[in-house]
Amino acid sequence: MILLEVISIRANTFVQLIRTMTHKVFVYGTLKRNEPNHHWLTNPDHGSGKFLAEGTTKSKYPLIIGTKYNIPFLLHSPGDGHHVRGEVYEVDDTMLSKLDILEDHPNYYVREIDDIVIKLDSHEEIVKCWVYFLKNFRPELLSKQQFENYSSSGSHGLRYLERSKRDPNDNYYPQVKK
Repeated sequence: MILLEVISIRANTFVQLIRTMTHKVFVYGTLKRNEPNHHWLTNPDHGSGKFLAEGTTKSKYPLIIGTKYNIPFLLHSPGDGHHVRGEVYEVDDTMLSKLDILEDHPNYYVREIDDIVIKLDSHEEIVKCWVYFLKNFRPELLSKQQFENYSSSGSHGLRYLERSKRDPNDNYYPQVKK
């Protein structure tokens, strides 16, 4: 009887975990593995996040680095730029809400569902993922260098400056938003 209760509790916990791990998120910047904010996706205090696959945007978008803090932005300008490379994660509700805080959604970035192409074994598959876009951006941002793949330590020399090292009174939003 006790063994059945333990199995039942574990099964219910597993079903609850599956039920809450319902969001796929495409990350293209500082949240990727080996990048400065990846710890957000691995911190258990932020919820659960699991790497699924590398992927690329089905549509082309401009991926730029902007502000004096060298922040990567995916500009919502479909058809411009590149098929951006990144990573797909499956996250729970708690992690998605923490990512919304990091990305200041919907005030700064806007989270939208988009098509991401992933390779599984010998075939490609399109998955619907949440993607954080910069909308209502300053048009001159389209003239900045555009990247297919982001790395803070890339040859561009524009190393990302983490929030903890920035001036907390500096509002850099007007540098990129209309």
